[in-house]
Amino acid sequence: MLVAVSLVAIGGWWVWQGMLRGRLIDIERAEPVAVEFKIDVNQADWPELALMPNIGEQLAKRIVAHREAKGKFHELADLRRVRGIGPKTLESMKPYLVPLPEVGATVNSQSGSRQTVPAN
Repeated sequence: MLVAVSLVAIGGWWVWQGMLRGRLIDIERAEPVAVEFKIDVNQADWPELALMPNIGEQLAKRIVAHREAKGKFHELADLRRVRGIGPKTLESMKPYLVPLPEVGATVNSQSGSRQTVPAN
């Protein structure tokens, strides 16, 4: 008896939630959702880098290996030193990369004084 009442309640809920009111989503007609993301090239691991268009697993691993061997990238143009990244590839990557701080740029600290960002 309890199972029958539960099934009737679930069926009633299903009908109320959209079956008869047309609120169910038809996947074929659903609006595509644009996803935007930004990656910090100095902190991301290769799986994150491989999410960008035109960047596969091998190129993403080369970016990480270059960063580990030579240090952080100071500007996005430094990525050109990685084998496999040319001008077109760099341009396709830029919309997905967090802008790097300018060397010697100043930032306000909590105390209100200005500090120079080290170039590393």
